[in-house]
Amino acid sequence: MLPAVAIQGFEGSFHQIAARRYFSPEVEVVPCATFGEVVSSVVRGTAGAAVMAIENSIAGSILPNYTLLRKSGLRVIGETYLHIRQHLMALPGQQVEDITEVHSHPMALLQCADYLSQRKHWRLVETEDTALSAQRIREGLRPGVAAVAGTLASELFGLPILQADIHSEKKNYTRFLVVARPENAREVALPNKASLYFHTTHAQGSLARVLVRIAELGINLSKLQSCPKPGSTWHYYFHADLEFEQPEQLQAALQAIAPLTEGLEVLGVYHKGDTH
Repeated sequence: MLPAVAIQGFEGSFHQIAARRYFSPEVEVVPCATFGEVVSSVVRGTAGAAVMAIENSIAGSILPNYTLLRKSGLRVIGETYLHIRQHLMALPGQQVEDITEVHSHPMALLQCADYLSQRKHWRLVETEDTALSAQRIREGLRPGVAAVAGTLASELFGLPILQADIHSEKKNYTRFLVVARPENAREVALPNKASLYFHTTHAQGSLARVLVRIAELGINLSKLQSCPKPGSTWHYYFHADLEFEQPEQLQAALQAIAPLTEGLEVLGVYHKGDTH
């Protein structure tokens, strides 16, 4: 039986699409208003796992989520990449010419700014979620009002798509981490990616020495994100994602960099996602 999976947002959101892609179309989701609630639901056992956005190919890293992950004690068990496609949708029978108002999350409206700016008479209304905007239009039976949301919201709430793919940047991907409590983080066969935290001394060249050792072992450092270290002004933790071909490479890297760090924690070893 699939575990219930916590997601940020509402039913029909991109987080739910990501959960379905990673687990199954039948996966049960636990909608949460904030990422903090997502993490807490897994820590408490309300959900068996969570799907949490961590970075976007256009907007960059979601920095608070790195801190949430480090403090939670949860483990990364996988990842998935989602092509973010935004569509204009409205009640059945509506046409683009009938629309006077468009509702969606501020980021979604921004992603579709080129298309939306062509219709000067449209009033843009910011909401807390793309899918929730679609749900409210359906429940309120509001003619003349459209939502910008994903395909799943269109399907769940019966809103036909008036114009597909209205986002400005056509290669827009969000990376989602799949996290669970340590006791539920099963070992995977032939992993090829790992996420870890480390911090070094504040001495000149300390970070560079770590990175050189990783490179010497033929490992691709696909992500290096600095995060402020609490209680130490201008000192940082580093979140690193390492991609490798053989698990032995990771073990060699951990042994090589451990003496060069003041703290080293492996958050998860898993299979690399793809962007198809």
